[in-house]
Amino acid sequence: LTHVRSRMGRNASISTARELEALGDGGSGSGGEAGGGVSDEVCQRVLSMFRDPHRHVDYLRGTDFAKDLLDLCARTRPLLECEPRVVFLQSPCYVFGDLHGNLEDLHFFSDNVWRLGMSLTAGNFLFLGDYVDRGMSGLEVVAYLMVMKISMPNKVHLLRGNHETRDVNGWEEHYGIRSFISQCQRFGPEIGYRVWEETNQVFDRLPLAAVIDQEIFCVHGGIPRSVSTNRSQIEDILSVPAVAGINPPYEHERDGQQQVASDCIWSDPASEEQEKNGVDPESGFGESLRGGGAICFGNRAVTNFLSQHGFSYILRAHEAHADGVAISKGARVFTVFSTSKDHNQGCQAMAGCILVDFEKMQVINRSPAYRNQYIHRRDSISLTGMDPADIDTRARLGLVTDLPVECQYQEEESDDGLAGHEEEWEEDDDDYEDDLENEMDEDDEGTVGRYVLDTRRSSSVDPTTTVSSPESSMRYGVNTKRGAGGNGMAALSPLKESFKEGEEEDDETSTVDAGEGDIENWEGGGENGSLLGCGTWRRMRASAEGDNSVEALS
Repeated sequence: LTHVRSRMGRNASISTARELEALGDGGSGSGGEAGGGVSDEVCQRVLSMFRDPHRHVDYLRGTDFAKDLLDLCARTRPLLECEPRVVFLQSPCYVFGDLHGNLEDLHFFSDNVWRLGMSLTAGNFLFLGDYVDRGMSGLEVVAYLMVMKISMPNKVHLLRGNHETRDVNGWEEHYGIRSFISQCQRFGPEIGYRVWEETNQVFDRLPLAAVIDQEIFCVHGGIPRSVSTNRSQIEDILSVPAVAGINPPYEHERDGQQQVASDCIWSDPASEEQEKNGVDPESGFGESLRGGGAICFGNRAVTNFLSQHGFSYILRAHEAHADGVAISKGARVFTVFSTSKDHNQGCQAMAGCILVDFEKMQVINRSPAYRNQYIHRRDSISLTGMDPADIDTRARLGLVTDLPVECQYQEEESDDGLAGHEEEWEEDDDDYEDDLENEMDEDDEGTVGRYVLDTRRSSSVDPTTTVSSPESSMRYGVNTKRGAGGNGMAALSPLKESFKEGEEEDDETSTVDAGEGDIENWEGGGENGSLLGCGTWRRMRASAEGDNSVEALS
């Protein structure tokens, strides 16, 4: 708690400071929930790991962590199963895109967005999915988010992405050591598989979408095709079972329900070329450049969806963008990406999030110049004197970043990397593992046995024939040419785009005015000074004259 108080700055009120003083020094620190009611030992161990993962390497490799993960899964499942497939929220709300096992960027948001803990930060927190794969810390990211969900079930909301399906996060042949199922094997084959399956049982219960202020539709991929003539698309999503496998489906999932859920987690905005030739002119849907059966949605689909439900914007994730946030479809579709690594976006890539606050949408992103407690391979001083085996162990836990390109996504490399340390990763006491397996078997009948995966049915989308993040359909985003200097500031150019209601919206004919504008500096922790770049879009509904415009405000 002393650490929290030292970093409060001007973001906390005097009354908050008094409450923290009254709690004493026994509470949790940065990244934890000071005064937030996180008191049980499992949650405290995970929060302690999140605050300083380098001090918890043995815990992360051991069966204690596996046991804690299984406990968190058992407690998270009923919470998610009781939620509707579309969650309705009020602003203020922070919205985060793909994390992909990137504990470092998640730690950045913890340090700068919820510096005093989520419980003491006003508003809701919405995560749009894709928590695992690609990054090396999928287990740690999932553990932290489950702790937050258990601690604040009505404040923290987790949606489902395409990587929260077995077909994708079990695809070890493609992602190698960066696949979620491979990372679970640190606990050994039997316990590792059980952790993977129990975590997927949690994923099966994640909601598919959210609506903020009855105006902003939030989803991982995009809007689904309608499967009923007498129901809206929101009602179609609400009809999806509370437990859905999707890829692959369960026996109780109907084909229409599987299609709706698959569209929510897989679809993309249509590119300009697709708008001309690849999208149905009436429905506005077509085949995605991603392939594999995934779909794309064009201007017509966006217009129909927003007008049918009275919404103004679509906020989604699913596509990598070096700027962290991008817009498309007449500034009606926002894409947010919250990891800056593992997607070939270059060393200047930023992780972004969006704060929806009544009439404003504010972009917050991590500057490439930002540094925190994580060790980077290019930082020779940090690695001086560290044993090579220790470096390798920490790299496998995601605590030493920037792995060489030749080590990424190659199965043969993952096999070689395991050769020298396989026995070390499985040195845990055999009796303890037997006890853990017995404890896991006690509730096996009540959880896994209730639902059966239908292996005879094919998935709506075949991940093995898809490509990640197709050629971007986003025309406008963050301007990184200004302010990315020594102070770590990332700048946003104001954007202005307008179109007339009733006309076919086409990105090529939209007018854009990119001015200089003023950028508001946020004070970030660390020695790099101002670390966040903020831009604000005002949310405006169409006027009676039909002028539907969105203007960026400095």
